[in-house]
Amino acid sequence: MTTHIPLVDLQAQYARIKPEIDSAIQRVLDHCGFILGPEVQAFEEAFAAYCGVEQAVGVATGTAALHLALLACGVGPGDEVITTPFTFFASGEAISQTGARPVFVDIDARSYNIDAERIEAAITPRTKVIMPVHLYGQPAEMDAILDIARRHGLRVIEDAAQAHGAVYRGRRVGSFGDLACFSFYPSKNLGCYGDGGLVVSSDGELMGRVRKLRDHGRVSKYEHDELGWGYRLDALQAAILSVKLRYLDEWNAARRARAARYNELFAHTEVITPAAPAHVQHIYHCYVIRTPRRDELVEHLKAQGIGVVIHYPLPLHLQPAYRGLGYRRGDFPVSEACADEVVSLPMYPELSDEQQQRVVQAVVEFVG
Repeated sequence: MTTHIPLVDLQAQYARIKPEIDSAIQRVLDHCGFILGPEVQAFEEAFAAYCGVEQAVGVATGTAALHLALLACGVGPGDEVITTPFTFFASGEAISQTGARPVFVDIDARSYNIDAERIEAAITPRTKVIMPVHLYGQPAEMDAILDIARRHGLRVIEDAAQAHGAVYRGRRVGSFGDLACFSFYPSKNLGCYGDGGLVVSSDGELMGRVRKLRDHGRVSKYEHDELGWGYRLDALQAAILSVKLRYLDEWNAARRARAARYNELFAHTEVITPAAPAHVQHIYHCYVIRTPRRDELVEHLKAQGIGVVIHYPLPLHLQPAYRGLGYRRGDFPVSEACADEVVSLPMYPELSDEQQQRVVQAVVEFVG
């Protein structure tokens, strides 16, 4: 029987660091400090240092991180936030949760990130924030985005939910915008064992607001000077993340090595592989290829016991929940073409040469 190759192998990761993870969990169980406390503070400080920023605030999810970052920037009803339609739904959802309107800008066909050259045309008097997404682990073109934001007096919030440790021109993502947001969903390069998220920044005023809003607008135990949310990161997840953070650079390097081998094996085929320019360090949260016969390829690979996923088959402007925005098919042709052709192949640090060879053979025998 053919052995299944998963898209992501969290069991292999856990097996390698099991003693450290188990010890961290036991430590929390022993002291019973499950909500915020020293475990969360220690992880916040470590991750802020890792990103090269002054502060971090742990929250319940990546979506919560985006929501609070937008609120901290004063985004609300009547405002507009520019982002990409080719991303996970939460990027738009968090904007809508503030009462603001997401305004979509098409992507670059090679990086899958927002096309910075198209942003300026989407700015209106109601625009308050530009929110680039570092999709699949590839940094967006932050120099151009920051230049546009400065000239128009706009805030920048990085959606770095898929880009823990990615580098743009020598600096880690998360250190460019007014605020940046991370998700620790289990399958992420740095993932917890449940839900978790984090906001980072060197702006103390913005971070003070995020810190208060994550905990019911609290200024003391029973005093709340505004309405907030129950968006706290719990101590068990923070303890787990503190262990994993020590391995993140090693794991990202292994992913880049796996990606380089994929690129080499696909070099003389018709498969379109990821493109990473010299000034970025892609960390391959997903290894994404493109082919016109994507749906048939997916079925072929699944039949071969190979785990594949489509990230993402329906752009945000075509989602049923966003019919009210008035967008139509054809408005963002690059996003729509990519949505019809992309597929994510197995990618994780423990992926073996033999597994990769089998994945590539299965793809090549289908596409030629």
